[in-house]
Amino acid sequence: MLFPTVEYALFFVCAFAGAWALARRHEGHKLFLLGASWAFYAFWDWRFLPVLVGISLEAALVAQALELPNSARVRRFILGFGVSAVLLTLALFKYLGFGASVVVATLEQLGLSPGSPRLPELALPVGISFFSFHAISLMVDAWRDRIPVRVRVVDALLYVAFFPQLVAGPILRAATFLPALATPRDASSIDTPLALQRLALGLFKKVVLAQLIASALVDPVFESPGEHSSLEVLLGVYGYAAQIFCDFSGYTDMAIGSAALLGYAMPENFDAPYSAKSPQDFWRRWHISLSSWLRDYLFIPLGGSKGGPARTVAALGLTMVLGGLWHGAAWTFVAWGAFHGLGLIIHRGWAAWPVVKRLRASVGWGVLARVLTFHFVCAGWVLFRSPSLGSAAEVFTALGRGAGGPVPYWIAGVVLVALLASLISVEGLAAARARFSRLPLLAQGVAFALLIVALDALGPRGVAPFIYFQF
Repeated sequence: MLFPTVEYALFFVCAFAGAWALARRHEGHKLFLLGASWAFYAFWDWRFLPVLVGISLEAALVAQALELPNSARVRRFILGFGVSAVLLTLALFKYLGFGASVVVATLEQLGLSPGSPRLPELALPVGISFFSFHAISLMVDAWRDRIPVRVRVVDALLYVAFFPQLVAGPILRAATFLPALATPRDASSIDTPLALQRLALGLFKKVVLAQLIASALVDPVFESPGEHSSLEVLLGVYGYAAQIFCDFSGYTDMAIGSAALLGYAMPENFDAPYSAKSPQDFWRRWHISLSSWLRDYLFIPLGGSKGGPARTVAALGLTMVLGGLWHGAAWTFVAWGAFHGLGLIIHRGWAAWPVVKRLRASVGWGVLARVLTFHFVCAGWVLFRSPSLGSAAEVFTALGRGAGGPVPYWIAGVVLVALLASLISVEGLAAARARFSRLPLLAQGVAFALLIVALDALGPRGVAPFIYFQF
């Protein structure tokens, strides 16, 4: 059930009406949303609903056990058991085949011939990486005593399965979302301007910009880079940077808008990412919920920035490689994570030089830093988008040919609009929303309805799944 579809609109109307009809019956309200969330997930493939329920129920019970007055040793054992169970389930569905191929290739390099392993063919449950991270957050936050309310099973199940963020984030924190579930919702607190703005913006990004860029430019270029000129391939790389931003941030916008109409707040996930001045700055702005999750639950436990230079470098590199692998069981994602890890490590060392500190304080450095960071990120997107490392090498080779060629100006204009959209900050959205909120409520509704009609006319027929659904 994709957000920009009639099916989702009908589903959400029913969910909205049912949730607010039960708003005064707090437990009934949460049970209804839980049932709606499970129905939303079952719409994709009902066979995987037990995976979602099982992981979230296990996390809820482990979190409750961690709240009991046990010794530190017992609590560590409970946490280790709970997190291991989730990671093993994730590995079974997502990494079994990839891991087996790595083992076979390694043995063959050693002169052994184990043959092709016979493994069960397991389909990948949609969104399993996201709800696994939610389950881990619940258990770890309970272990760290950061959840200010008692963990209740229904609340924990709804936290993991809440349908606006279920299949592609943003990644919520148990420490902030469970307290919200402990308080009854008030319909008068709905932020209508926020909801309408984010729904409209998300639809425009996905249905118009991302769809057009993918079908008219990115897909043809990455399918056969050797058949395109260097200029076309370069535009295709820029196009993918624009497409993945519009696709993923468009989903986030619609998730935030949907949750706001139900009375729940979600964290921002993007903040003008292509205006970043360094790799570190980029990860403060791109997929913020994931990068902060990796920082708090992986990088810091590995030693973070306080374990000495060597340990910091090792922790940073391992965090980014695992972050890349989280996106998919393929060497391209491992290489993408390693590429960003190397960039973060090099920049950390480079920025510490006294002469560089003076350079970064100069007037022109801000513009140059943004240009360099953007092209560094684009080089990484080639690895991320390509189906194999060989295909990525073909793209880089095509870029180096130096051949020109005709480029359709209209698609270049669409890419430019999309990239400009990526420069809008959270503060800029808030300022536009403040002006919109001063309009009468009827005018807001009419403007939103007219925009939906315009988007339907502008967008291509059909809606492709969001890129991050595969993770």
